[in-house]
Amino acid sequence: MIIDAHQHFWKLDLPFDYGWLHTEKHETICHTFMPSELRPHLRGCGVERTVLVQTQHNLEETIWLLHLADDNDFIAGVVGWVDLASEDCEDQLIIWMEHPKFVGVRHIVQDEPNEDFIIQPNFLRGLKVLEEHNVPYDLLFFTQHLKHAVRLGKEFPGLPMVIDHLSKPKIRDGIIAGWDADLKAAAAFPNIYCKLSGMITEADWRNWKPADLRPYVETALEAFGPDRCMFGSDWPVCELAGSYEQVCDALKDLISELTPSEQCKILGSNAAYFYSLDIIDLDEE
Repeated sequence: MIIDAHQHFWKLDLPFDYGWLHTEKHETICHTFMPSELRPHLRGCGVERTVLVQTQHNLEETIWLLHLADDNDFIAGVVGWVDLASEDCEDQLIIWMEHPKFVGVRHIVQDEPNEDFIIQPNFLRGLKVLEEHNVPYDLLFFTQHLKHAVRLGKEFPGLPMVIDHLSKPKIRDGIIAGWDADLKAAAAFPNIYCKLSGMITEADWRNWKPADLRPYVETALEAFGPDRCMFGSDWPVCELAGSYEQVCDALKDLISELTPSEQCKILGSNAAYFYSLDIIDLDEE
């Protein structure tokens, strides 16, 4: 079973902050994306399940995403948002945990002006709450934040964490040095995983090719191994640089030399394990 471990939905007439979409850079994806738009891509690529990931720092969006998951069987899990820096974050987390498709938490650390945001005492307290409840955490940050993953790995050995988009290395510029060392340092902690996602939007949007991504995928595989890497499309953000089909085809090509078992782990079973997804065969429903 192929599982897309990272995709989004947004609806521009909802009262959320979509200001980042209303820029010339993002105009091609500045419109509503809902399950009906994604379904044909999933069918075409043989993807049976997805993990739906938050884009907003508010509780209302997580409620909306969980409703979408209720109404769409292909959504196996929702990575929502909790204000981890607040003293009552545990109360909200417990409410989310009552929903069977709530599978994790993410905070968009890359947008925080303080580069040390994720290691502030109040945020670390929130991560401890996640660890105590065994709720996975998605690490969304840039390469300059990657060093903090080592501290998090040391402080929270029982917290499942996954690095989104390989921490967004500068693929367009072909920069690997420095990033590769930090990624390997993070990979030393067995509870930290890596999503092979979001790569084409870090490459040359108009001229990228799978070969441009290869050094980064190979570095991630060398660091984490096929047991701790997972496929994610980052749809519809990926539409800035290519189609859902191009993303799927590129990754399948880049891991084609792995064994069939290793490919299956990256394309599905690792995500199912990491997020504790309750997978039911759609054909049997």
